[in-house]
Amino acid sequence: MLSLNEVIKHPSRFDSLSNYLGETDFPGWFVVLTENRDSNCLERCNFQEALTQLGGESDSVVIHRFGHWACGWWEALCVLTGTEEFAKGEEIEERLSDYPILNEDIYFEMEQEEANEIWENCFDVKERIQYIREHRKEFEFRTFEDMLGCVRGKYFAGYASELI
Repeated sequence: MLSLNEVIKHPSRFDSLSNYLGETDFPGWFVVLTENRDSNCLERCNFQEALTQLGGESDSVVIHRFGHWACGWWEALCVLTGTEEFAKGEEIEERLSDYPILNEDIYFEMEQEEANEIWENCFDVKERIQYIREHRKEFEFRTFEDMLGCVRGKYFAGYASELI
């Protein structure tokens, strides 16, 4: 894990400490994960799940929040060195190096919710019908009513990962 001080120096490859006006010294805090306003479903899921696995915010687990000129804000999930949570943070980092999802059930649920929202708000009925026709293999309708619900935008009945 990188220390929070190291992450603040270069929060992204396009940024540097010269763009930052806040506090810059956080001794003993190490970053497990970060997220920002533009984080995708997987990043948001892992951030939430890591926070849950660390037992939520406490004296040794904090979320440092920062404003940012480009993405609006970013957050760093941090653990205090020398604590039990620090060891858990290292385990989380190790698990993510082997497999990118901390909790598949939560990830697929979040992915489906996002697909439902996109399906309802970004497509009209004609576009939904066209999409279903062009991607027929992705959809499994149990009944005619199920298909109508999907066409009317009540839910997305296809593969969420293909839509978002």
